[in-house]
Amino acid sequence: MDVAEAARQWLRDRGAQEIPHAGGSLYDHLGRVHDRLRDLGAGPDLRLAGLTHAAYGTDGFATALLDVAHRDRLRRLVGEPAEAIVYRYGGCDRGHTWRALSRTGQIRSRFTQTVEAPTAAQLRAFVDLSIVNELDVALHDPAIAREHGDYFRSVFGSWAVLASPAVIMDARRVLTF
Repeated sequence: MDVAEAARQWLRDRGAQEIPHAGGSLYDHLGRVHDRLRDLGAGPDLRLAGLTHAAYGTDGFATALLDVAHRDRLRRLVGEPAEAIVYRYGGCDRGHTWRALSRTGQIRSRFTQTVEAPTAAQLRAFVDLSIVNELDVALHDPAIAREHGDYFRSVFGSWAVLASPAVIMDARRVLTF
């Protein structure tokens, strides 16, 4: 079994297919994020992070599949680079981070209340995953798209210098900015 299939099994074992989410279940959403990242040319670590990005919950989705104290379990499953992306993404304090990110390059953790300045590659992975996640939610929940579309357009537009060209082009297409 390859790593992605093992991760899908891990998600099923934790009941992700039973957790409601925009467009069906959390399992469906995670699979779509993985597939969209693949289609946009993301590497294997980012795709695996996309598949498991809600493992610790997020600032926008409180349900966690694994306590952050057990990061080693996810690391063993998807590898250290992918788990680090998941941890950064899940731990992001969006209110303190998103609007200022293109200016500061810093991410505040809701887990530790600390601020980090990731490398350019780490920042790109974080931004790409954040955008692709929200694109999937917006595409599968019109109410969220209406309510948060202007915010997403503003923030993701400012992230254009940080994002992969394919991801920002997809965001512009989906969100029409």
